[in-house]
Amino acid sequence: FERFLNPERISMPDIDVDFCVERRDDVLEYVREKYGRRNVAQIITFGTMGSKSVVRDVSRVLKVPLQQADVIAKLIPVEGASPISLKRAFAEVPELKEIAQSDDPVMRELVEYSQTLEGIARHNSTHAAGVIIAPSDITDYAPLCKSSHGDIVTQWTMSYCEEMGLLKMDFLGLRNLTVIHKTEKMIRERHKIDFSVRDIPMDDAETFRLYGEALTVGIFQFESTGMQEYIKKLKPSRIEDLIAMNALYRPGPMDLIDDFIDRKYGRKEIKYLHPLLEPILKETYGIMVYQEQVMRIVSDLGGFTLAEADMMRRAMGKKKADVMREQKDKFVKGCEGNNIDKKVATEIFDLIEKFARYGFNKSHSAAYAIISYQTAYLKAHYPAEFMSANLTSEINKMDRVKFLISECKRIGLTVKPPDINYSHAHFRPLDDKNIAFGMAAIKNVGENAINNIVREREANGPYSSLFDLTKRVDLRQVNKKVLEALAQAGALDSLKGSRAQKYNAVENAIEFGQSVQARILQNKDQISLFGGDGEEDILEISEPPLPDVPDWDMGERLKKELEMIGFYVSGHPLDPYKPIVELYGTDVGALIRKKEENKPLNGAEKKPLYICGQISEYRTQYDKKNNKMAFIGLKSYDADFSGVIFGSVFAQCEPHLKNGAIVFVKAFLNGDITDGVIRIRVESVYSPGQIPEQFTESLRLTIDQSRMSEDMLMKLKMTLESIPGRQKVFWNFRFNGQGDFAMRSVRAGIKLTLPALGQLCELVSCENIAIKMIERG
Repeated sequence: FERFLNPERISMPDIDVDFCVERRDDVLEYVREKYGRRNVAQIITFGTMGSKSVVRDVSRVLKVPLQQADVIAKLIPVEGASPISLKRAFAEVPELKEIAQSDDPVMRELVEYSQTLEGIARHNSTHAAGVIIAPSDITDYAPLCKSSHGDIVTQWTMSYCEEMGLLKMDFLGLRNLTVIHKTEKMIRERHKIDFSVRDIPMDDAETFRLYGEALTVGIFQFESTGMQEYIKKLKPSRIEDLIAMNALYRPGPMDLIDDFIDRKYGRKEIKYLHPLLEPILKETYGIMVYQEQVMRIVSDLGGFTLAEADMMRRAMGKKKADVMREQKDKFVKGCEGNNIDKKVATEIFDLIEKFARYGFNKSHSAAYAIISYQTAYLKAHYPAEFMSANLTSEINKMDRVKFLISECKRIGLTVKPPDINYSHAHFRPLDDKNIAFGMAAIKNVGENAINNIVREREANGPYSSLFDLTKRVDLRQVNKKVLEALAQAGALDSLKGSRAQKYNAVENAIEFGQSVQARILQNKDQISLFGGDGEEDILEISEPPLPDVPDWDMGERLKKELEMIGFYVSGHPLDPYKPIVELYGTDVGALIRKKEENKPLNGAEKKPLYICGQISEYRTQYDKKNNKMAFIGLKSYDADFSGVIFGSVFAQCEPHLKNGAIVFVKAFLNGDITDGVIRIRVESVYSPGQIPEQFTESLRLTIDQSRMSEDMLMKLKMTLESIPGRQKVFWNFRFNGQGDFAMRSVRAGIKLTLPALGQLCELVSCENIAIKMIERG
């Protein structure tokens, strides 16, 4: 307990408590009620002008067009979670360097003023977690004010409040606790009415299998690609393994992870400097991992009280040399009193000193490992409910929603497109294999409108047409904007008519609905002349016809889906070129993952990138030599790129450059990889249809015995014979248990085309095709 409240410690303890995000306000209200409203306040914080925001603010004052300001701000690279300084950005990024050296007086002013203002306080806000609780009226201890959001906050920032000796507690909203809560609720609705994660077994084999296979997307603390690599090697078999991994996966102790894994599996011998260390270090295979272990060692071996042990741990963390010398002498003497050799005691202390610099709090690690285990258990046994809750928790972050939908596909779940006849506001499982898209993720559609649609559907059945919808719902909430958004997102696809027809019928449908609802209201107390209550007769009024307009083509449908949802639902503009993406494109995702884990790119930054994508932005300008150059935005399946095309290559590229065009580019990284947009320097641009012919040196087809049939081989033969040419074809036949049999086609080669490549992918699948590419400029 001395880790928490040490009588010899001068500063107040650091108390962090995690709550479900949606209940954090309830906790704050409870604290105000419990300790008195005048005794509790949140803490002020000051937002400073970051490099991106200061460029936008100064641009606004200098009347730089919004679009141009946005382009300049987006060129500033992000490192970790923050953009780099303007000084670095204007020195390192070629496009920004050009702006800084521009002859345009407005651009020069923008650069000068932005660098001057960068870093100064811009606004005040409320600290995300910190709460001060005082023994009496808080104004006796600290000055108060109202934040920009209207909260009562201290005028002092967190560090000053702590220096004044005030008790600060961090009430943190943890998204994963919300995910667990929502998952439990759905499980109780669909499976077990009394289900609770508090009752799950802590030794579940299926849960540990999920960790061992690194299926940890959505799993608290174990989701990063680096952690996935280690957890796959570790293959944890008990909760203690997760607690230790949680503590080790940080800068410093991360170097010990491989050693930890080797000791677990007996590949390395576990040695203890003294037998008394074994009961303390046994659970972590002889490696010091936790602060509590350090405290027990100095207490059990050196005779320290636990309060003294905690003070020594804190001194080690702060690297106070004079204090450490004093503590070392005291520890060695204490060990000698316990019949431990002085040399061994000195070695133990040196080991403690080495590990104490990054020793982690076990109680913290254990709490997080248990939450992690709970999320893993839910994913292993109730994947539809768990992924639905995860998707709902990230509903306002479209990039994250896309990523989680990809994970759903990977584990055998299908996320069905939004539909007013089965969707709710949030993501929900339809059955064990299907999840209904949450309609609250659609732009311009609020939760109140969706809830109104769902309540009416559950009370009176599914909707049959747009007109049926408008006569049944509250049109003050389900208004024109909402209905148009639903039509564009494809959420009305189960109703009569095409998307274009329903979109163009919205105004007419609202008028019809208002008319029907007005007549129901008017006739509410009247009895129909022919019996009944009158309402049924009014509801059966014939609906007007839908307008006779052509439907949107696939390109238009996808464009509107992107506008309303933030990603594509019906398909993707790159789908017709999927073989090009998979067989000729660079795996940019692998580079991004390496960068996220701070792993070396091993020269990948100097190698060409081949990217198939859609041009999302295109603008031209003239460089200093009066040569035309261009800037493009490019979207692939898994990344966004910002490309510069210099004047020296622009003429060759220009015929392919058009907003919305699908292109295949050869490019090089133009700076660091960040978790935002990847900056590239484009060398050449091609039409994707040209790629199989121009970039293929040879083709290798691998055919597995399980898929081999006379019909399939005949179709393969016909496809290859239809495209004669000079490209070589190699074969790899895979026979179960008998190895592979490789051969080369002795007949004339082929001249590969995109349609033929598509047919080959259908016959043997893309993963069984390997292309040897020709390097082109």
